[in-house]
This record gives sequence, structure tokens and C-alpha cells, in this order.
Amino acid sequence: MHHRPLPSLGCLLAATLALTGITQANDWTNWRGPLQNGVSLEHYTGAGKLDEKPTWMADIRGRGTSVVFDGKVILWGYKGETTDLVELLTCMDAKTGKKLWEHEFTDYLSDSIYNRYSIGAPTVDPETKRVYVVSNAGRFLCYEIDGTKVFEIPLMEDFGRMTFPNARVGSPVIEGEFVITHFIFSNWGADGPAADRVYGFDKKTGELAWWSLPGVSPPVDSSFSTPVLETRDGKRVMYFTTGCGHIVCLNARSGKPYWKMHTCKNGINSSVVIHKGNKLISVHGDENVDTTEKGRMTCIKLPEKLTAPVPPATESTTLEPGVELWRAPISATSSSPVVVGDVIYQLDDGATLYAINAETGAEMWKKKLSNANLHSSPLYVDGLLYCPMMEGKLVVVKPGEKDGEIVQEITLDGNCLGAPSVCNGMLYVTTTKHFYAFTIPHKGVKVDAAPVAEIPKPGKAVTLQIIPAETVIMTGEKQKFRVRSLDANGMLVSPKVKGVKWETFIPPTAKVKATMDAKFNDAGELVVASDAKSSAGAFKATSSDGLFGTIRGRALRNLPLIEDFEHYELTDEQPTEHIKFSYPPLPWIGARFKFDVREVAGAPGNKVFAKTFDRLLFQRATVFVAPSHLSNYTMQADVMTDGSARAKSDIGLINQRYLICLRGNAGKLEVSSNPERLKQEVPFKIIANTWYTLKTRVDAAKDGSGVIRAKAWEKSKPEPEAWTLEVKVPKNIQTNGSPGIFGFTALNQKRVYLDNLSVTPNK
Repeated sequence: MHHRPLPSLGCLLAATLALTGITQANDWTNWRGPLQNGVSLEHYTGAGKLDEKPTWMADIRGRGTSVVFDGKVILWGYKGETTDLVELLTCMDAKTGKKLWEHEFTDYLSDSIYNRYSIGAPTVDPETKRVYVVSNAGRFLCYEIDGTKVFEIPLMEDFGRMTFPNARVGSPVIEGEFVITHFIFSNWGADGPAADRVYGFDKKTGELAWWSLPGVSPPVDSSFSTPVLETRDGKRVMYFTTGCGHIVCLNARSGKPYWKMHTCKNGINSSVVIHKGNKLISVHGDENVDTTEKGRMTCIKLPEKLTAPVPPATESTTLEPGVELWRAPISATSSSPVVVGDVIYQLDDGATLYAINAETGAEMWKKKLSNANLHSSPLYVDGLLYCPMMEGKLVVVKPGEKDGEIVQEITLDGNCLGAPSVCNGMLYVTTTKHFYAFTIPHKGVKVDAAPVAEIPKPGKAVTLQIIPAETVIMTGEKQKFRVRSLDANGMLVSPKVKGVKWETFIPPTAKVKATMDAKFNDAGELVVASDAKSSAGAFKATSSDGLFGTIRGRALRNLPLIEDFEHYELTDEQPTEHIKFSYPPLPWIGARFKFDVREVAGAPGNKVFAKTFDRLLFQRATVFVAPSHLSNYTMQADVMTDGSARAKSDIGLINQRYLICLRGNAGKLEVSSNPERLKQEVPFKIIANTWYTLKTRVDAAKDGSGVIRAKAWEKSKPEPEAWTLEVKVPKNIQTNGSPGIFGFTALNQKRVYLDNLSVTPNK
């Protein structure tokens, strides 16, 4: 068994053919580095040990990885402890730590607890010199390298991105003209059921180009696995692991899924690595699908030919067990492997460092470094592994053929949960207390050439790609589209296809046969008339030579918004309760399989919006009923919880990114955003099976302060003049946000209901 601690350039090039071009080979533009596997291209002359005193440090807390580009280090972190906690995107001089610019953004409507923030990393696109990051609440932010904001997409409200208490977010990736992110999304229509979906956006405009569900629905957990890119079978493809426990492969230019492999009964968080261009290695820390053991490192042979499902089929091929070349009994919840030559280095949950033969899966050696490890992954640079440990120390290991030698340990303040990054002999480490920069002593730096992606040449056009692929148009407004043609491999053939014909399109698999109340004009713009109904649907564009593509959209009415649910026809049968129901309003984000419309005796009307018990994963459910740009509005609705004196559920409204909720068992009216950031409450007795009216408004001042107002009263009684609860926000008040509905039915025991919803401009 031959160990090569300093891999040759040939091995590195063979292992990774995936990155798009970068300005400098040693720029660390994404959390896994230029080879997508935690390995640096730098080598040092006369290298020495790190000075235990950092070259510089910053009082920025973090749980992820910094990126380095053009002499600047950029970190997604946070500051504060309780109500003062804000997320930060900070750009500093890479050598001195001088702050060049910084942006703050507050959390909202997330499940994050215990200050679990910045579990992920920003990404820099070398072509545009722009920085991309996704916040804990799902703000997808793009900045110029000088800190100027380019665009912001609220993924939670616009596409139904969910949040989880583990707060794992991950990192976007750049592929050609796209910036790509994946997470658990619960959008609308056929994409309403929650699933680990991938969204590809135009990296310059933020417009959605494509989306995909490469795994299965429903998911079991979230996943922050970062996709790895390469060229295979004439296609640009990406591999990652999912919240449904799969390893997946899909086209990185069109989103077409190619294959999936189920390996874990829970979500998988570790990123994959490619070895010698023909093997893919993945690790997880939960129960295996084919044994009762927990945790496994798996090596599979990558299929040479890739075939997408033929419509109307949408599900990708499931790989057969025979593609698995070997497996090793290693358990890692979220630490990702590093591959150097023919050796894989992996930290497990117990902070043991393993060296595994990448060809056979045989254990070469293992070394106990600490007591525990969670998210952090090793960094390999110039023959050394830099391993941050949960307890707050940086362990430097020199790997050999039969053992690893610990050459240095440096104690840091706080817990280490992120992988280090390196550039020009500077090593960067995050902790939950500080951001550290260490100089690697040397007399010179040599940098291997970075691999250049093999970009396939386009062939014959076979389909149309339309951008934006999904749109929201308010009444009285219109939307332009860019129509392009792609070849069978997803490569761009023509950036502008003229003269397409548009028509309404209803997918054959659609459960709700609906159309969008909108029409295309002669200029190819989709127009929503001022008197159009709130609606959703799809359109098909066909070119003169018979190529076609589709888009989908929502037509939404401007305020006021009034909904009493009486016009819904209850034509579907609930399979377990055997009652008639209607699917929720199609344009509403995140409603499918969380709520439905049904009859309830004693309701203010007759038909109501009811929380479903279909899936325990959705016992906590959030629905957005209008677009995210709205502000300065008042919400009101009638609400009720089933139950008894001891067992009730929670029902609430979301106004401008604040939750105003009646907590049934607690007997309180609560105003919150993230409960650990903002939460105030007053006693309010709630009687089960009794209708109440809930009302709220948010008033924001020009200086960034504001007041969140809420009142609740028994439906049968007059509205009180005074607000029941007024919450003052001294700074960073949310100035816009989608109106929404919230329901929490613990263990799906007691149902909640809502009726007579109104959203009106503030008076």
C-alpha cells in the first residue's frame, strides 16, 4: 500500500475536472477550495510551525468557512448573544484583517436555536467578482466585491424554503452562468410537498432558470451538502447528498435528474468527493438502509452514461447495489472527506481521524484527536492536515503511510465547527467566539496549476429554456421572458429564440387542473389584467421549428386580499378521515399537504382552512399567501383550535416577517420572529373549540424602529379598542414581508382552523 502525502499534479487533475475558471489557482472561492475536496494547491519552501499567536483576529463569531479572493477574506458570521444577535457578511483585508465592508441581516421566522448561525459559507464567482450567501432565514444575497448589493431573493417567502432547528445552511455553487442552491423547499402546486430541491438562478440577475427534485419526497431531515461539479458523458453534472438520504446526480445546466442512490434512513449532510474521475465517495452518520448499523463511508462506481427520465416521467434512475465498490464502518454526521492521491482522510463524530485506502476501503490508520467533532472537516495543504476540534483547538497532523503524527496543537477560544481555508500562506479558522488568521511560516509559495473545466460543445437544439422559469405578477403588471435553446446535454445553443408561440399548459400529472389568469401580448410579455383573479398555472412556448419549453407563474391581486373559502368545491376525499376536501389555494406558498379546505360545523361560514395531519414532519406549518415585497398592511382572521382544557394547538398570522400567534396550551398571545431573537407575550385564555378573531399590524419608522401590534378577542364579542400587545422594536424592524398563516399541531393531535382572512392596507 503506497501513500503519497504530496499528490502529483496529474493525480489532482484526474481527481477533479469540475471547476469553472478562477483568477488565481490558490484563491479559496468556495468552502471546499479549488479542487472541491478540501485540498490546497499551495506548497511552501522552508515551511515551519504556526505561531500560536494569530497574525490577526476579528471579533466575529462563526461556525462555517471563510472564502478568499483577490486579497480579501470574506466571512459569513454573526455577533451578539440574545435579542442583539445579527448575522454578518464581512469583507476584510486578507493580510491585515482590516475591515473593508460589512452587512448585517436579522433572522426571522426560523427554527434556529442555541445560536446556531453561519453553518455554511459564502461563495465568490471569479468571473463577475460577486459574493453569494444564503442566510439562516433563507435570504439569498448577492454583493459586488466592493459590498454593493446586487440582488436579494427571500427564498422562504418566494419559493417555500424551510428552516430547521439544526440551522445547517451550506453554500451556493457557481456553474457557468448559474448560481445554484439546494435545501428543503415547499413551494406551490406540484412543488408544494416538501422535498430537497435544487434551484438554479441566473448569477447576474437572480432570475430563476431551472429547478429540480433529484431525490424523493418527503424528506426526513435537512441537508447542507455542497454539490460537486464535473463533466461526464458530454454533460455538466453535479453530485450531492440529500435530506431524503440519497446520493444524487443531475444536470447542472438544466436541472434534469439522472440517478439517485438511497444509502441512509435520515438526511445526509457531508459533501461527496470524486476519486480519479470514476469513483464517488460519500459518508453519513445515521442508520443505513440495508443494515441496522449507524454510519457508513461508501464508494460507488460512477455510471459512464447518463439518461434523464422521459416525460411525463419525472423520477430519475435508481442505481443498483452493484455499483457500490466498497464500504467502511465510519460514522460522520456532517464532516466531509478529503481525498489526497489514493488516500481519504475523514474525521468521525468522535474526533478520530481516519486514513482510508480510496481503492479498497481498507483502513490504513486512525488517530484520536479529541473527544468530539461535528461539522468541521480537515484541510490538506503542503503535506499537513489542519483539523479544528469541537472543544476549541486546532490540531495539525502530518499523515504517513502507517500513522499520523500530531505536530502541533493550538488552543482557541470557543468551539470549532467549520473547516479552515488557506490562501497565500495564510490559514483562516472560525470559532464560536472569534475569527483567527495564522501565518504559515515559509520562504516562498509555489502554486500548482488549477484544473480547468472541460466544457462540452453544444450540439443540436432539442428544447427551450425560458428565464424566469417561475414568476409572480401582480394585477395590472406584466413580465418579460428570455427564450433560449439547449441541446440534449443541457448546453446553451442559442441565447435568443425569436417568434415563439405561447399557449396555456396544464401538466398531465397536475392534481389541480388550473390556469393562470393572464395572457401574452404581441411583444411576448405575460400580462395580468387589473381585474384578474388570484390564480396559478403554466404556459408553453413553441418555436417555429417545433422546440418547446414551459414556465409557470402566479397572478396575485393587490391589496385588499379577502378569503372566506366558500367558493371552493370539496370534490376530493381524504383517505384516512373519509371526508370531502379541497386542496388549498393554488398560488399560496407551502400550503399543499399542510392545510386543506373543508367543512366544519359551527364555523363563522361553513368552509374553513384546516391544518392536516398527513405528515408528522409538517406538524409545524407556515403558508405565505401573497408576495414578499408587501408592507404596511393589517391582517385579520377568525381562528380556532380543537382540543380540551389540557390539550390544544397553536394558530397564528404572519405579518411582515413577524409571527402573531395564539398559543393554545400556554394560554398566551405571542409576538415573535425567531423566538430567541424576539419574543413577547401576554396571558390570553384560549378555550378549545371556540372561535377567536386575531388582528395585527406592523408600523415601521424611517429610523429603523417600529411597533408590532396584536389583538385577539372571542369572535362572538365586540372588537376591543386597545391592542392586546404592542411590541417595540428599537432597530432593524422588518420593513416588508409576505402575509402568512402559521399552525402548530404537536404530534398532529389537535387540529387548528382559520376563516375569513383579510389583508388590507394600514389606515
